[in-house]
Amino acid sequence: MSSEETVSIGEPEGREYPKRPIPSVAACVFKDNKVLLIRRATPPSLGKWSVPGGVIELGETFEDTAKRELDEECGIEIKVGKVFTVENFTVLDEENRIRFHYIVTYLIARCAGGEARPGMEALDVRWATKEELSSLDMNPLVRKNMSEAFDIVYPQG
Repeated sequence: MSSEETVSIGEPEGREYPKRPIPSVAACVFKDNKVLLIRRATPPSLGKWSVPGGVIELGETFEDTAKRELDEECGIEIKVGKVFTVENFTVLDEENRIRFHYIVTYLIARCAGGEARPGMEALDVRWATKEELSSLDMNPLVRKNMSEAFDIVYPQG
């Protein structure tokens, strides 16, 4: 290939009906025995309470993604801890086609500064206790992982 030739890799893939799973990060951020939640402003969990986070951009680490997303979605700084689980998250459409497919790496983090406020991808933000998780409208997989994160950060006994 000459130096004048270019290689086209096409347009970036969309998040709906992707050709492959999309790597992402979710950060379970703790402060004062509570975890930070956002109410999603975009699909696939539009209107549901969830863990802040988002898609990993080219060249980013898990930690970089978590810090960037928490700043964008909630306006806070975090201190990132450890990865505690990785989940396969898919949403099918009416015809059983994969509409969304994310590989979500869950991290534990602590709030390091700022006041939580909703950004462009969040309808609302709140701090919730472990007990409050059961009464909130959220994906069962997200609820399970947030509960497990509480058990890691605040072990019983």
